[in-house]
Amino acid sequence: MFGHDWHQLWEVASAADNVPIVALLFLVPFYMWYAFRQAAANDRLIDSLAADPVAAKSKYRKTQPWHPKWDREVHTWPYLMRMEFLVALIITIILMVWSLTLNAPLEEPSNPNVTMNPAKAPWYFLGLQEMLVYFDPWIAGVVMPTLIIVGLMVVPYIDANPLGNGYYTYKQRKYAIWTFLVGFIGLWVSMITIGTFIRGPGWMWFWPSMTWDAERIEYTVNRNLDQIFGINGSWFHALFHVPQDQAAIWARAVFGIFPLIIFFLVAACLVHKICVSSEFSRRIYQRMSLIQLVTMYVLLILMLSLPVKMLARLVFNIKYVWVTPWFSV
Repeated sequence: MFGHDWHQLWEVASAADNVPIVALLFLVPFYMWYAFRQAAANDRLIDSLAADPVAAKSKYRKTQPWHPKWDREVHTWPYLMRMEFLVALIITIILMVWSLTLNAPLEEPSNPNVTMNPAKAPWYFLGLQEMLVYFDPWIAGVVMPTLIIVGLMVVPYIDANPLGNGYYTYKQRKYAIWTFLVGFIGLWVSMITIGTFIRGPGWMWFWPSMTWDAERIEYTVNRNLDQIFGINGSWFHALFHVPQDQAAIWARAVFGIFPLIIFFLVAACLVHKICVSSEFSRRIYQRMSLIQLVTMYVLLILMLSLPVKMLARLVFNIKYVWVTPWFSV
């Protein structure tokens, strides 16, 4: 039996429009385990063949069992087509059962006088809605999605590793795998989960054991980084003889540049250290051109900026690091 506090979590998880997210929480770990299981088997085979050059020329180079009576080539028909037909049939049955057993998440006609609380985007946009907590709307809604799309487009052009294409492997694709785990699993899936199960009325943070209270009031004060350091523009006012209010604005704008520079330098050193952490990584690193390196570094540093900004907001209540008259970061 669920307690009263956990009943709220069950209400959210059992909602018809949250079924894909609940399924995602089970399917993503399962397929990750399955992929790493295949990769570990292939890595063991690669190590055994690399240690024995004679076996590398004669041994069967697949982890799956092989029978001498099998054809040397696997034809599209009937092997692939049969499997695809069965998969399509099973998925069709699942969708039919799903549509018959769960009601469509339709609600009453919209009323401008009574808005939903919380008002949440569809599950595939919840990550963007969660990013609005940590960044300005133009960054969370325009810049970040654009960087995600552009980053996925340039991956084939900056990946200089010729190994690991067409088969599962971890040792030969550590860098790419960890980038995926951090970027997709660690950030995107986690933000969707937070937006679904953690964010309640007023988009406030509710732990799974807490009841969603629409009358709850948070007394947390979010401050900009310049306010923590007491940047009020007095030295700017004395140096350039400008009005105090204008001096404070420009002093905050100038001050915010330095934390960003420090972050980019530290993040660049961290990325570089990871890239040259092993002999295999150094060989791949040397194959890349200057444009590939710069593009890769910039994308990775920007990806690391999201968890850093989330940590600053959730733990230290820092809203913005760089405040200017035109935008804030």
